[in-house]
Amino acid sequence: MVLLLSEETVRTHLNLPTLVDVVGDALAKQAAGEVERPDRPHFPVGAGLDGDEPTGTGITMPAYIHGEEQYATKLVGVHEGNVDRGLPTINAQIALTDARTGRPEAYMAGTTITNARTGCIGALAVRALAPETITLGVIGAGAQARWQTRAIATVAGLDDVRIYSPSDSRIACADDLSAEGLPARAVDTPQAAVAGADVVVTATTATAPVFPADALDPGTLVVAVGAFTAEMQELDPAVLDDSAAVFADVPSEAAETGDLLASDLGVADLVPLGDLIAGRHSLSDSTGTRVVASVGSATLDAAAGAAVYRRAVEAGDGTTVSL
Repeated sequence: MVLLLSEETVRTHLNLPTLVDVVGDALAKQAAGEVERPDRPHFPVGAGLDGDEPTGTGITMPAYIHGEEQYATKLVGVHEGNVDRGLPTINAQIALTDARTGRPEAYMAGTTITNARTGCIGALAVRALAPETITLGVIGAGAQARWQTRAIATVAGLDDVRIYSPSDSRIACADDLSAEGLPARAVDTPQAAVAGADVVVTATTATAPVFPADALDPGTLVVAVGAFTAEMQELDPAVLDDSAAVFADVPSEAAETGDLLASDLGVADLVPLGDLIAGRHSLSDSTGTRVVASVGSATLDAAAGAAVYRRAVEAGDGTTVSL
């Protein structure tokens, strides 16, 4: 028998403050080598449907955290054209499989889990590197802009959240966050979002820098969560080259993104974020800019998916079916 969890059920059993710690523990185990996480393939999909060009990207993400009852496999679709269809850019499903027997145990909607666990990256970065954050600048106005803000608000007291996107989506994003009780407002330029901010989050699908490096104040924490391929880039190379430290959830993969490829840094220059969280990395006294680059990891899906699954089982929620 397999337990099916819909997006609505997942949202019911997803506790964001608790999930921050779940994701932090998973990153620490990943950095310590206590995770099986094969390379994830990215492949174009949709060529031949509406022409010769692909319509999106398919991603397969498996992982197992040592000692857990289940391992996870996430299937992801990234389709930027969905904005015009009124659909989410990212859609995902997560399968949990019994680690002892290999029998299917759960199949759940993974889009909210993906958004929430990625948002936790920003929260963990702020808690470790900028705990006094009161001003947040966000470049991007999609789902991740919202989740990063929500998650950061669980670990820091925010007085001002500035949302920038080149489209009017920034207004809708700010209105949504304001309706949730967060002090969000739309601004008209990336400089207005970045200048004077304690933390800047970039959450876009850009292929070129989304704000000028000289707009940052000294000591700003930059959390970049958008770029995950060689073609994608959010950061001016100077942001990385002039930083005091650069952390990454998966250094080997972050080093192959457009952000890092455009800089003078390589994988040896990146500190695993999990080592910082676990206390295995000592921070310098430098007041320079620090950067956290995130490409996402199936480890986090395994941890977050299992946490939601356990809460649903305890509540007797979900639909059981026989395959």
